[in-house]
Amino acid sequence: VDASAGGAQSKTRAATAAIAARLADASGRAALIDALDLVAAPPPLLTETMVAGYFTPPDDRTPEQIAAIAASDAYVAQLQAADAVVLGAPMYNFGVPAAVKAWFDQIARAGVTFRYTANGPEGLVAPKPVHVAIASGGVPLGAPVDFATPHIRQFFKFLGLADVTIHDAAAAERSAA
Repeated sequence: VDASAGGAQSKTRAATAAIAARLADASGRAALIDALDLVAAPPPLLTETMVAGYFTPPDDRTPEQIAAIAASDAYVAQLQAADAVVLGAPMYNFGVPAAVKAWFDQIARAGVTFRYTANGPEGLVAPKPVHVAIASGGVPLGAPVDFATPHIRQFFKFLGLADVTIHDAAAAERSAA
């Protein structure tokens, strides 16, 4: 999953490609990498029709609700089918890019990818590793103004994906040079 608007110059895109290739080589399933470019095809922003569709039983959804949540259904199916998640999320203005937040809003589905219990939220996505490449410009990862890293970790944990590794894309590029 790539979210950098930096194109060919993007450190996160280079890092996600390298991480995905390493994971594919280790699994022997290189042909099964399912790429998602959130810049070329941005996820839709939440609408009232989407939210209503999420909370309407599938057999009772209107045609408008079905159409409105089709992208979400596809993103959720892709997430559930994945053996691992590789996300390239540059830090824009101290947080995640808007496209990443929109994707998060599409895959966080009550009763589908998480549920609320008497003991708090419970993730419903089968455990799998998550690798996140972050390029942060002048803000060191983990700095007090790094709101991206904790947001990403908390979001994936909310879905049941606690095995999150953060990769400093700029540091990886420096060490490769």
